[in-house]
Amino acid sequence: MDSQISQASQAAQTPQPSQSPHTFQVDLRGLVDLLSHHLYSSPKVYLRELLQNAVDAITARRAEQPDAPARVRLHAGGGELRVEDTGVGLTEADVHSLLATIGRSSKRAEGLQEARSDFLGQFGIGLLACFVVAERIRVVSRSARTPDARPVEWTARDDGSYTVRTLPDGARPEPGTTVHLTARAGAAEWLAEERVLRLARDFGSLLPYDVRVGGEAVTDLPAPWDRPYPSPAARRVALARHCHELFGFTPLDTIDLNVPLAGIRGVAYVLPSAVSPAQRAGHRVHLKGMLLTERAEQLLPDWAFFVRCVLDTDSLRPTASREALYEDETLAGVREALGERIRAWLTGLAAGDPERLAAFLSVHHLGVKSLARHDAEMLRTMLPWLPFETTDGRLSLEEFAQRHPVVHFTRTVEEYRQVAPIASAQGIGVINGGYTYDSELVEALPSVRPGTAVAELDADTVTAHLDAVDPAEELALSDFLAAARARLDPLGCDVVLRAFHPLSVPALHLDDREMRHEQARAEAEEQADELWAGILGSLRGSAPRARLVLNHLNPLVRRISSLGDPELIGTATESLYGQALLMAQRPLRPADSALLNRAFIGLLEWATHPEEDR
Repeated sequence: MDSQISQASQAAQTPQPSQSPHTFQVDLRGLVDLLSHHLYSSPKVYLRELLQNAVDAITARRAEQPDAPARVRLHAGGGELRVEDTGVGLTEADVHSLLATIGRSSKRAEGLQEARSDFLGQFGIGLLACFVVAERIRVVSRSARTPDARPVEWTARDDGSYTVRTLPDGARPEPGTTVHLTARAGAAEWLAEERVLRLARDFGSLLPYDVRVGGEAVTDLPAPWDRPYPSPAARRVALARHCHELFGFTPLDTIDLNVPLAGIRGVAYVLPSAVSPAQRAGHRVHLKGMLLTERAEQLLPDWAFFVRCVLDTDSLRPTASREALYEDETLAGVREALGERIRAWLTGLAAGDPERLAAFLSVHHLGVKSLARHDAEMLRTMLPWLPFETTDGRLSLEEFAQRHPVVHFTRTVEEYRQVAPIASAQGIGVINGGYTYDSELVEALPSVRPGTAVAELDADTVTAHLDAVDPAEELALSDFLAAARARLDPLGCDVVLRAFHPLSVPALHLDDREMRHEQARAEAEEQADELWAGILGSLRGSAPRARLVLNHLNPLVRRISSLGDPELIGTATESLYGQALLMAQRPLRPADSALLNRAFIGLLEWATHPEEDR
């Protein structure tokens, strides 16, 4: 049957050198498999390619005939789709030439994309993409450049065969192209009218020409960010609605993205809730009105993870699949320019709208801190605003530095939990630098606030700020201290006697990162095989030991120090050690848990023994 159709079609052409169907110079089935499984993310892109072909064809015609009509009409139903455009059209010679280009350029995706730039809006890789959903494609076209040329029909099947024939003038009186698709088995849903309308609106809402599916308009111009509004408030409401339709959230704020030199217009929507900096943002990018991707990840600097963008550009280069942006110097320049726009918005809030800035920072301070790490001007601007956890409450770096001659900080949350209550009682202000970026920003403070003294707070610094006990009193407690030290020595912990506030704290456990690293190494060495234990042993360091600082002002410590029983002193010391670990919110090692249980049971036994047995 196909042979008969082919022969009839060839006979209609004048002259006709061969009666056999033409065949692509490639394995079309293999090419379609490449397109559907390796180049395109979803069958839905077939419609984008059809729209792109139509738009390109109209643009080509209007370049020569500015008053030419600019219409694209889609008609779907019954497992078929018809797309009509008023574009430049093609002659029979154009058809053969372009089809030959497909054959030559389909060896690799890069070649396909390179060849595509020479197409006049028809055929090419975009049309072949239709085979992802269609078993048969029929194209009827009439050239606007050669008015006396008759319409030409190109019919192709997914087995790689195609026929070309000329048609009577009445088959297509006006210039332009009509593409007919017949669905392949299992793909009819992609050609249903409702699906086609939805895809057309998604891909083509910003196209510059009149596009309709049936009687439904697809294009919606001007873009929401370019429309006139009666007031700024009305604009904010309209853009918030647009954001909710696109991304599913109501934005905290809206940032205009207008970079004329890069041919970019659009908006950035500020997320209403915090997100992880590691989460890659997906942005919507339109290329000359056509949606290129909903998942552009490299459009903004990494620090700007708190916004989602939608924009239209005519300068960025798409990849071969036309579903992502090509990483080149242009994209790098655009990324920098858009980052500057977001940066300017932040500084503008700091200068003129502190309430909106505070609302933003309460959610997204992490993103701003990320930016401020590498941008001294941004850090200087944000000093009065960026919040930090401190012993004085939640303050900005500027407020904290005004209160304290030395800005002390810890590098980990764990260290802060250990020392913060005690340091605060001794009048030492401390910033918790354990959260993401915080210690880096504190260390950078002198560079933007000259004269500020910054110092890391460690166990030695805390101990040095605690009052020493009178030597005579400490000497009188030597037996007590010896018993306490003997009990904790196996745990790698020393015992120190100091006087400090608050009085309610009986003991303070202090260590540092070096000590914890050495402890972890020692534990790993104990559990390792002979070879690995030898390696770990060679790494043994001379880190300082942990310290249990007993508070001589605490009534409980005083009562324990007056005990005469070394065993009971040891048990009580273990209890104080465990309580200090819990107060510092330290994770307990198995040995620490065992010690706590032992001390608890020991104290119960002592408390329940008859008084004459004590």
